[in-house]
Amino acid sequence: MADHRKSRFAATDERLRGMREADYYGGVVVDPMPVTSDEEVTFLYYGLLANDGADQVYMHCGYGNPKNWEQIQDIRMEKTARGWAKTLPIEDKGRFNFCFKDSANNWDNNNGINWTFEIHNG
Repeated sequence: MADHRKSRFAATDERLRGMREADYYGGVVVDPMPVTSDEEVTFLYYGLLANDGADQVYMHCGYGNPKNWEQIQDIRMEKTARGWAKTLPIEDKGRFNFCFKDSANNWDNNNGINWTFEIHNG
């Protein structure tokens, strides 16, 4: 069944096109880098779950120590022509940690190590 919801990301979005063309291992691209507090960061996911045809992908994320996340959220991502995308404001909490799951509760956690980025303060 086709997804008829509109995405805020246009099919011709140059930013997402450039991110997708980077073709990073694991199918995760983060822009801009480094991840800086009080900035909006765009996450593009075209990894395992996207390749398996997930009908919805969520970013499971939190702040702090990669082994003990705080402020954990599941954030609905938007399906685009380039993969699943989401733009989020980043708080100054030391580290931003994330992985992905689909609506059937299948996970992509980067082979058990998740993705984690140090948050810079400018």
